[in-house]
Amino acid sequence: MTESIKADSALLVVDVQNDFCPGGALAVQGGDQVVPELNRWIDRFAKEGRPIAYTRDWHPAGHCSFKEQGGPWPVHCVQRTRGADLHPDLKISGPIFDKAFTPGEEAYSGFGGFLVDGKGRITGLRLADWLRRQAVKHVYVGGLTTDYCVRTTTLDALKEGFEVSVLGDAIRAVNVQPDDGRRAVEEMKRAGADLVHGLSRV
Repeated sequence: MTESIKADSALLVVDVQNDFCPGGALAVQGGDQVVPELNRWIDRFAKEGRPIAYTRDWHPAGHCSFKEQGGPWPVHCVQRTRGADLHPDLKISGPIFDKAFTPGEEAYSGFGGFLVDGKGRITGLRLADWLRRQAVKHVYVGGLTTDYCVRTTTLDALKEGFEVSVLGDAIRAVNVQPDDGRRAVEEMKRAGADLVHGLSRV
């Protein structure tokens, strides 16, 4: 029998956006493969009435991370474009937190994100504060990408005092350098995160 997820936990779904999936502007190999795995986790958390939150890169045109501005990345996840939308097959069962929406500031971590209200406006409520309002002590983290936004979200969650489990079957890496993803996983584990594979291991 599958064990229950932790009673004081939340699920964080990181940046599963079209531009990070095959065919996107900054496509990750196999990026869309995280969607069915994450959907199983989303169903489970929803069934058990636990919080689920989604993060989203929400760049303005001319963002500092773009190569044309001297940054490392091609133009991606520009506000109100299809590339910035969450993957169409991803189940949405919770609020969205937008990040990296200031032209001169990068924000890889979901903990740099702010809650988006029902009218699509960015509010002043940070992800960490929202989680504390839900009495969350443990977060499960999955999404894109292992070596950037998942890694920084995990490390920031630990710094904020949350326990963290990384969903090993629901992450994929950019791998700008070979083995970046593997090194990121090792860094997260050294910092105190657990790596879990499949719901039965939780």
